[in-house]
Amino acid sequence: MQSRVAALFCFLFFATFVSATAVPRTDSPTGCTTGSLQCCNSTEDSQNLSLGTNLLLGLLGVIVGDLVGLVGLTCSPITVIGTGGTSCNAQTVCCTDTSFNGLIALGCTPININL
Repeated sequence: MQSRVAALFCFLFFATFVSATAVPRTDSPTGCTTGSLQCCNSTEDSQNLSLGTNLLLGLLGVIVGDLVGLVGLTCSPITVIGTGGTSCNAQTVCCTDTSFNGLIALGCTPININL
C-alpha cells in the first residue's frame, strides 16, 4: 500500500511541473519581449533612410545594409506601463538595439499601447 501512495505522490508531483511548463508566459503586456520599449521622436524605415540618418549611422559604425525594421531617432526608454504616469507623445516602438544612448535605436517595431 505504501508503494502505491508513493507512486501516486510522484505522479502528482511531476504532473504539476508538466502542466506549469505548458502555459506560455509573456513578461511584457505590450508584446515587446525581444527588446526594450522606447518612445522615439521619429522613426525611419531602415530601407529608406534620409541622408542625415545614413551619415549618423556611418559615423557610429553601423552597417546600413544589415539593418532590419525601423530606426528610431532621439528615443527614451519607457519603463512604467499602465500607471498613467508615463506617456509617449511620439512613436512607441520596441527596439532590439538601444546601445547609442537614445540618439538612435535599431531594429524597432511599432507598438500601439495607451500609456
